[in-house]
Amino acid sequence: MSGIFKSPAFENAVVQFDRACESLGLEDWLKERLRYPQRTLVVNCPVRMDNGKIKVFSGYRVQHNLTLGPCKGGIRYHPDVDMGEVASLAMGMSWKCGLAELPFGGAKGGVSVDPRELSLNELERLTRRYTVEILPIIGPNKDIPAPDMGTNPQTMAWMMDTYSMTEGYTTPAVVTGKPTLIGGSLGREEATGYGVAYTIEDALRHFGKTLPGSKVAIQGFGNVGTHTAIKLAEMGCSIVAVSDVYGGIYNPSGLPVDKLLDIMKQKGKIQEFKNADKITNEEILKTQCDILLPAAIGRVITKENASQLRCKMVVEGANGPTTAEADDILEERGIPVVPDILANAGGVIVSYFEWVQGLQEYYWSTDMVFAELQKRMHGMFEKVSNYANEKRVSLRIAALMLGINRVAQAKKLRGLYP
Repeated sequence: MSGIFKSPAFENAVVQFDRACESLGLEDWLKERLRYPQRTLVVNCPVRMDNGKIKVFSGYRVQHNLTLGPCKGGIRYHPDVDMGEVASLAMGMSWKCGLAELPFGGAKGGVSVDPRELSLNELERLTRRYTVEILPIIGPNKDIPAPDMGTNPQTMAWMMDTYSMTEGYTTPAVVTGKPTLIGGSLGREEATGYGVAYTIEDALRHFGKTLPGSKVAIQGFGNVGTHTAIKLAEMGCSIVAVSDVYGGIYNPSGLPVDKLLDIMKQKGKIQEFKNADKITNEEILKTQCDILLPAAIGRVITKENASQLRCKMVVEGANGPTTAEADDILEERGIPVVPDILANAGGVIVSYFEWVQGLQEYYWSTDMVFAELQKRMHGMFEKVSNYANEKRVSLRIAALMLGINRVAQAKKLRGLYP
């Protein structure tokens, strides 16, 4: 089975899984069961382009585990999407939901496409066709998609509408991350970034540092990076470097986050901001700072550059930005890594709130959403840090052990069918 998932992303996820399992004492059959997805779907999506020609796109939906409840996970539009990457992200979602004590299993989906090359009409047609192709395995009690890299609330609106049209009635709980006008949750857009900021606050306190004045470098100024920057600036941090897909900027005296947001809206490129030095996405990883926040794509911190990082701590806003080999180097150097399944769990936590609101048709205030999010993020960090100290393991291994064990024990309780 492993051959169909062969990719650096999936191999890295399995290495992390195996390392965490070393101290858990799980039975062999459980480890074998959890090492691979429970269900996979590969689809071809023919789409009529604006020029009249038909182009076929490859799509995927992977459900790693359904033991704790319906699956939950984003939809990614990116040229590098393949089965292995989607499977690794689905596995990570299983552990994240287990760690956050949510009634979900892990899933992920995606289409191999560069969304920047498609018109809005082409994106809509692609999204609706992809949704139709995965209809048999999604639903409010089956699998609930959400936005991810290259997708957004509009994508989720099209998905919800397509599903609802086939059901014959509006079904807001089939996806999360929707616009609030059609059943989305207040605070969902900010959730992942704010959750990262709350985790940075806890991590600094845990390692005896202070939040005000801490210097932060952020690789990736999309949804996660921007909202983390906004919240950290409110908390008194100094954002010294940021980057987007085209490159980055650096100013050791700090960058004005509000002006950076304006530049991105008006120009679309962070390097259009003139009062800073231009740097590359590789150089931003080596910026001298207190907190390095990779919030873009996976596997950017590797064995090749881990020895060159000049931060005091890595906090993972993206999914899987640090390889297992890089983890070893950073641990030897005494640079702690706050793992993705802990740091960026705010998105799935507020997605859970949105799902509940959709099912109940009772919607929460912004203050209620953020108060509950902050409480849960602080509780998760305390649980992971205490467990790491107890077991004398890294924060990543502690988080994985807690997440994996919750899924494994639920599987044992449910038993085998038939």
